[in-house]
Amino acid sequence: MRRVHVIVLGIDPGVANTGYGVVAHQRGRVVALDGGVIETRAGTDAGLRLAHIHQRVCELIDEYNPEAVAVEDLYFGSNARSAFAVGQARGVVILAAGQRAIRCSSYTPQQVKTAVTGSGRAGKEQVQRMVQTLLSLPELPTPDHAADALAVAICHANGASLQAAMERVTA
Repeated sequence: MRRVHVIVLGIDPGVANTGYGVVAHQRGRVVALDGGVIETRAGTDAGLRLAHIHQRVCELIDEYNPEAVAVEDLYFGSNARSAFAVGQARGVVILAAGQRAIRCSSYTPQQVKTAVTGSGRAGKEQVQRMVQTLLSLPELPTPDHAADALAVAICHANGASLQAAMERVTA
């Protein structure tokens, strides 16, 4: 019987702060390999900010060689300008995955929250605590962008491992 080892790069996109989290299935459970935030400075040219995000995501992909990249979908609040900027950050992440022929999946904030907490209405702190618990982290993952990215990766990794197991059964 072949073991399924899935590595997922999760992304919580943003222009100022793009959270990233890398998780893997090891011995039937999800473990954290890395997590953090790609920061860009306000006032810097938008193209340079997006280029920095793209470069860093490419570096993470090259370092961890994930089977998939999972990105949180846009949340359209009252600020359309912010939503467009987040969309641009999402675009460069998807581009980085596409350039390496890595499958990229999107999840709504509600799907991610439901996957890690059981409730699509969970708050930031509840998501952080559940990510800490699910990944057996000694401390609460911070900042919240990194915790959100780890949650996105968990959401995909759990679904991806289930899908791979189903493919083995039906093969």
